[in-house]
Amino acid sequence: MTEPHNAPDGLAVGSAEPEAAGVTPAAGAALMSRRFRGFMPVVVDIESGGFNSETDALLEIAATLIDMDGDGVLTRGATHNFHVRPFQGARLDPASLSVTGIDPFHPLRPALPERDALQRIFREIRHAIRAYGCRRAILVGHNAAFDLGFLNAAVKRTDMKRNPFHPFSCFDTATLAGAALGQTVLAKAATVAGISWDSRSAHSAVYDAERTAELFCLICNRFRDSFLEADARARALGWLSEPPPEAESDSPPVT
Repeated sequence: MTEPHNAPDGLAVGSAEPEAAGVTPAAGAALMSRRFRGFMPVVVDIESGGFNSETDALLEIAATLIDMDGDGVLTRGATHNFHVRPFQGARLDPASLSVTGIDPFHPLRPALPERDALQRIFREIRHAIRAYGCRRAILVGHNAAFDLGFLNAAVKRTDMKRNPFHPFSCFDTATLAGAALGQTVLAKAATVAGISWDSRSAHSAVYDAERTAELFCLICNRFRDSFLEADARARALGWLSEPPPEAESDSPPVT
């Protein structure tokens, strides 16, 4: 991960510039929506100042998009990430900071207020949702309840009205890896799956999100034949292939 002082002013490491107007359909647009019932998986990793999403600071957030090609094969897409300023009155647990190595008040740390960071992340996700013809994003995370809890708490705290994520559904790669690989720790699951792992880079939101994305794609791709068989059976039963009602969009077109 590049050091913070090399990032443009106010823009965190690895983050993309605002997207251009218009949406170009992705190669696998017709398949992504059907694969996940109208939801688009987005890997999110959050580094925080503790374990309590209501009281502890959200310090870094990374969102890695999932791409799909014309054959329905999933791959890791672009990552958008921001350093985040602790909200007023936020708790910062020294033990958590020692694990992440984050200095929340370092003068060269280009951190944004929570609301600004979420707006930029959500804009990129809404753009991808439309490119793939999906209706809503679904959070993918390793021990996803932690990341979804912090995300929802920040959305509530900042009074965000255009959250592209489903508020409670998620895909947990700890569960998926336990079932598919017999490992639930991210480092061990990645290693046995043949994904490179650098322990010195762990606990960076970008690194963890990208490794989690690669793990999610690997497991889903291995389950592809199972999905195709189930999809064919669903069609034979006459079930509608349209996304479910709960996937309906809550945000206007990207401009």
